[in-house]
Amino acid sequence: MATHLEKSGYGYATEQHEAKNVYSDVDSQDGYVEEFTPAEQKKIIHRIDRRLVTTVGLMYCISLMDRTNLAAAAIAGMTKELKLNSIITLVFFISYILFQPPSTVLCKKIGPRIYLSAITLLWGLCMIGMGFSGSWSTLAGLRVLLGVLEAGFFPGCVYLLSTWYVRYDMGKRYSCFYLLGCFASACAGILAYGLMQMNGLAKLTGWRWIFIMEGILTCGVAALGYVFLITFPDSPNAAKSWRFLNAREIAFIIRRVNADRGDVATEPFSLKKFLAAGADLKVWGFAMIFCCLTTVTYALAYFLPIILREGMGFSIGASQCLVAPPYAFAGIVMYLTAWVGDKYHLRGPILIFNAVLALIGLPLMGFHKNVAVRYFGVFLTTAGANANIPACMTYQANNIRGQWKRAFCSATLVGFGGIGGIIGSLVFRSQDAPKYHPGLYACITASLLIIVIVILLDIKFYFDNKKADRGEAVIEGSESGFRYTY
Repeated sequence: MATHLEKSGYGYATEQHEAKNVYSDVDSQDGYVEEFTPAEQKKIIHRIDRRLVTTVGLMYCISLMDRTNLAAAAIAGMTKELKLNSIITLVFFISYILFQPPSTVLCKKIGPRIYLSAITLLWGLCMIGMGFSGSWSTLAGLRVLLGVLEAGFFPGCVYLLSTWYVRYDMGKRYSCFYLLGCFASACAGILAYGLMQMNGLAKLTGWRWIFIMEGILTCGVAALGYVFLITFPDSPNAAKSWRFLNAREIAFIIRRVNADRGDVATEPFSLKKFLAAGADLKVWGFAMIFCCLTTVTYALAYFLPIILREGMGFSIGASQCLVAPPYAFAGIVMYLTAWVGDKYHLRGPILIFNAVLALIGLPLMGFHKNVAVRYFGVFLTTAGANANIPACMTYQANNIRGQWKRAFCSATLVGFGGIGGIIGSLVFRSQDAPKYHPGLYACITASLLIIVIVILLDIKFYFDNKKADRGEAVIEGSESGFRYTY
């Protein structure tokens, strides 16, 4: 399922076999002679990679760790001490979902450097407060506040990354961004186990130290974000970022992105135009895919240590540490599939492949009698579900145009991801222990839905591209040959 971009001359990629299209001395549209050599162009892109992808990836690493450390704290004594129930997990997502759209607009208006670093600092302080919670109601209130603060982070990062890269650069960049999140998930259990050993220090129990120390770490990362984050390429302050690109290099990025999809310039904000993106059915298709994905990923993040402990019989320490290898494997699968997707301009087949991996892993994880085989199923499920997160982000980013539509789609995508988080937080119920079959059925259903939705969208994209090739339709309002990628 390849795209038709080659016909339009807009298909930029970073692979060698297409280097003449990406890193060229002459612009393919108007004959403009590019002032940077192909080698210099590559260096500029790699500088953006090192600065932008690394910074937002590190901050997302902390975000994911802060969002999903409840399972570690639960088996460290929090549930017993505060007499918790599933409401604690649920309340986070209510505020997280509701504040997605306004938070994405604020990120664009205020600027990502100030906005993203500020909300990271505030939720770090919120995390520290959780460590001193004396009741479940206090903890629940702080979880609501955490949802408000984190609502703007992930969609803001997705939006920011999409503005700096052409479409066939995005797969690997999104995968590296999310890969750092997987690194957090891999290390979170080990870190939590280490922090649990502080039990009794300053008369605080071990689970409290998990929140306190991770909150302090978050505040430190927020300070780094303030120094190293960059703004949008069309911002007047883009060339003023500390030790980053100069004005000529920023202009090259703008030319490059405009040649790819022509949507660098931001129109004045209009609520009507912003919400008009909701009339496009495919936007909700992308959102539903992401909802199904996060149902599985959040279920794993929240309950994998508990499943390993109660369902597979491992000790508390082993349960915390055995979370790491499956996420490490997921990182490998994630990058390899992103590389293939960018190289061969594939999006839909990558999503289907990863969903099939999860569909193989879930029955092994839940129904096989051998513990080793069940743990192998954890590897496949974790890899398939998590590798599809950046794949879905890329699928969406490749098939929309316009700054405010991109902002709206980032909000809806991550907002529906929050709905998936609610589902994922509820499907593995304590009364279903130790087999957790209802939760497994829910995750299998979600993986099947991903495949169905992707097939339907790819069919639509294929026929829409054919109509555009015959001159019977204009895609995404572009008169310059924009085509869907599927």
